[in-house]
Amino acid sequence: NYTLHRNGTSSSRLDLSYNMPLAYFFTIGMAFFITCMILVYSMSKSFGQSFMIDKSHGILAIKAFTSWDFKVIKECSVKLMSENICTQLKELLAEVNQNNVSSTALQKCGRLMVHGLAWTICTAATAGCAMSIYLFSDYMHNQSRAGAGAQGRLQKEASLLALPVLVSLINLLLPGLFNLASWFENYHSPSVRTYVSISRNLLSKVSVLCVLCYHWLGRIATDTTDHIKCWESFVGQELYRFLIIDFIFTLLDTLCGELLWRFFSDKVLKKRRRPGFDIAKNVLDLIYGQTLAWLGVLFTPLLPAMQILKLLLLFYIKMSSVMMNCQAPRRPYRVTQMTTIFISLLCFPSFIGAAVCVTYTMWSTKPSVSCGPFRGLNKMIQAGKIWMKQLEDENPNLSVLARAYAYLVENPLFLFIGAGIFLIVIYFHSEVVDGERKIINILQEQIENEGEDKKFLITELQSIHEQKRVSRKRVARQNSGCYSGKLRHDKPLE
Repeated sequence: NYTLHRNGTSSSRLDLSYNMPLAYFFTIGMAFFITCMILVYSMSKSFGQSFMIDKSHGILAIKAFTSWDFKVIKECSVKLMSENICTQLKELLAEVNQNNVSSTALQKCGRLMVHGLAWTICTAATAGCAMSIYLFSDYMHNQSRAGAGAQGRLQKEASLLALPVLVSLINLLLPGLFNLASWFENYHSPSVRTYVSISRNLLSKVSVLCVLCYHWLGRIATDTTDHIKCWESFVGQELYRFLIIDFIFTLLDTLCGELLWRFFSDKVLKKRRRPGFDIAKNVLDLIYGQTLAWLGVLFTPLLPAMQILKLLLLFYIKMSSVMMNCQAPRRPYRVTQMTTIFISLLCFPSFIGAAVCVTYTMWSTKPSVSCGPFRGLNKMIQAGKIWMKQLEDENPNLSVLARAYAYLVENPLFLFIGAGIFLIVIYFHSEVVDGERKIINILQEQIENEGEDKKFLITELQSIHEQKRVSRKRVARQNSGCYSGKLRHDKPLE
C-alpha cells in the first residue's frame, strides 16, 4: 500500500540509514530501466528472426525437402512435427496464391469505398466511446465531490466500480463492431485482416488509456478538495479495480463468447461451426492489462504480482478454450511473423506511454500532503535532490555527485538525449537488419542467376552434343554410300 510508506530516513542499531523516498524513487527507476532493456533485446531479436528469413518461392522446396528432423523418434513428436511442417507449407502456399489474385479497376474502387466507410464507422465509434468515458468519469468525479459524506459504504463502492465496468464493457463490445466491419470488407488476405484489426483495436485501447490517464493525473491528482485524502492510493486502488474487472470480463467473454457458442452450434444448430480465435483482440487485451500494471507500479507496487497471476490463469484458461471451442482459420497465414508487431506494440506505445506517465507524475505532480513516502515535497523528484544536499553537507568532496545529479537526473534535456540515443540505437539496428536482408536477397538472386547460367550451359552442351551426333550419322551414311558404290564398281562380270 502506498500510504504505509514512511517519508523519512530510518536508522538501525548498526548506524546504517535507509532513505525510504530515495529507495522508492530508484527502485521504480531501475524496474523501468531493466524492463526497457529486456523489451529492446526481445524486439531486436524478433526483428532479426522476422525480416532475415528468406523471401523467395524456393523456400517451398526447402521446406518440403529439408525441414524434417531425423533425430525425432517419439510418436507424439513425429506427429507434432509433421503437423507443423504441413501448416507452414499451407501458409507459404496461401501467400503465393494471394499474390496472384487480380481484380478490375471497378472492383478496386468499390473495395476502397467499403474500406473508407468501415474505417469511418470504426473511428467514429472509438471517438464516441472515448468521449463517453471522459464525460462519465467527469460526472462520477463531480458526484463523488458533491456527496462525499452522504453516500453509504455500499453505494460508494458501487460508484467506484462504475467506471471500470464501463471501460471493460467498451473493450469487450467494441472489437465485435470491428470484426463485423472486417467481415463486410471481406479481405482476401488473413494477414491484412489481422493488421487492420490490430490497428483498430490499438486505436481504441490508446484512446481509452489516454482518457483514463487524464482523469487520474489531470482531475484526481490536482483536486484541491478534501474528499480524497491520498490521491496516490486512490489511483492505485482504481488501477487495481480496473485490472480485476478486466480479468472478470475476459473470463465472461471466454465462457459466453466461445463455450456457449460451441454448445449452441453443436446442440441447436447441429453444425460443427465454431468461432475463430481473434488473435489481435486477445493479444491487445494482454497489452492493455500490462499497461495498467506498468501505470500502477508507482502507486501500487504489488500490482505487477497481480498481473503475473492474472496472466498465468488466462494462459491456461485461453489454451483450454482454444483447444475445445475454437476452430482453425480457413485461410492459413503466417502468424509467427506477427510476434514482432506485438512486441513492438508492447514497447511502443504501451511501455513508452506508461513510462512517460510515471515520469510526468514524478517530475510535475505534487504528492499528497498526508500520506506516502514523498509527503511534504513539492515534487517526487526532490527526494533525490534533498539526499544529494545531505551528502554534500556531510562530505564536501561529494559535491561533484550533487552537480552531476542536478545536470543529469533533474534536467529533462538529459532524458530527451537518452531517449534520442535509445531511438538512434534501435534505428541503426533496424538498418543493419535491413542491410542483412538486402544482402540475403542479393545472394538469392545470384544463386538464381547461377542456376539460369547452368541451365543455359547445359542447353548449349546438349545442342552441341546433338549437332555432333547428327554430323557423325551424316558422315557414317556418306562413308557407307561410298563403300557400297566401290563394291558395285569392283564386282567382276560373269
